[in-house]
Amino acid sequence: MPPATPPLADRRARLATYLDATDLAAVWFARPNSFAWLTGGSNVVDREGPVGVAAAGYDREAGFRVVTDTIEAPRLRDEELPSEFTVAAADWYADSLAEAVAERSPTPAAADFDVPGFATVDPTTLRQPLTDADIDRYRAVGADVAAAIEAVGRSIAATDTEREVATELRAALEARGLVAPVVLVGGDKRAQGYRHYTPTETALGDYALLSVTAHRGGLYASATRTVAFDAPDWLADRHHAAAAVEVSALAATQQVAADGGTAGDVFDAIQRAYVAVDWPDEWTHHHQGGAAGFAGREWIATPDHDASVFTPMAYAWNPTVQGAKSEGTVLVTDNTIEPLTLPDAWPTIDVAAVDAVDGDATLTRPAVLHRDP
Repeated sequence: MPPATPPLADRRARLATYLDATDLAAVWFARPNSFAWLTGGSNVVDREGPVGVAAAGYDREAGFRVVTDTIEAPRLRDEELPSEFTVAAADWYADSLAEAVAERSPTPAAADFDVPGFATVDPTTLRQPLTDADIDRYRAVGADVAAAIEAVGRSIAATDTEREVATELRAALEARGLVAPVVLVGGDKRAQGYRHYTPTETALGDYALLSVTAHRGGLYASATRTVAFDAPDWLADRHHAAAAVEVSALAATQQVAADGGTAGDVFDAIQRAYVAVDWPDEWTHHHQGGAAGFAGREWIATPDHDASVFTPMAYAWNPTVQGAKSEGTVLVTDNTIEPLTLPDAWPTIDVAAVDAVDGDATLTRPAVLHRDP
């Protein structure tokens, strides 16, 4: 059985609708996040590869299927796949994965990787919105991401290097069964100069930003925490400003979804929020985030972006204000805004949206943790 059995009735319905709409006979997924979405398991051996060692598919006649090679088939069948999936194995020395899928699939077909003669499928729309079963698992993923980053944040010192802290973060996440493609640690000087503070041998200094994106069972959660040892006078104000933009983005997300709007409409609200907190051009220095789920971001919002905004769906908005950042993964439904990476033993602040469309919107967000140097 896979680590996380997906709601296969939902997956079947979505894929059957897709095949009907496109007049295809089958659709295949070999990129790890979509493989996990469909099967609940992992097809990853080499974490650097964009395509895994197996492709999971659905076709009108045979239902759920997996194609892999003779090396991987026994392990995938025993440890990664629900019993509803049949497994076909090609000789490891004979065919590439693409060739093996092409030989065994009815046509016409589509795939999320390069298979000669197949159309290309964009899995992003298939993975939205989230199901109740996805949400239940997401809560556990978010809680563990928060617990890992906070455990490290409470233990570090001003003299630690960014790279040392990043190593601790990866270990804390891995210990909880999480894979972390993004681990950023920025000390006081580099966090002010760069929005993507990839870790170096520089000591943290007066304060640090710790940012991660990690996944388990295909579901991705992002979070940032701020730790201060000798906080600059401006840090609290900039942190609050970034949090106000984040909460404004979440309030706008809920309203835009209700109105049938687009990611560009949410981005308009983000720009207005930056004006309200007196940092009108800050959005030009870094992307602001977007929908999360079975990818670190299913899409990243930009001005005039026409992506649909769904509920229930996870969103990870990540506004910055020169040296400060507010980021978490949050479930937005028709009626609720629920942080999935909510702080546990960490200080919090209540932050209001700057221009909520419908009434007041206030959310609890992580505050700056102050520690002795």
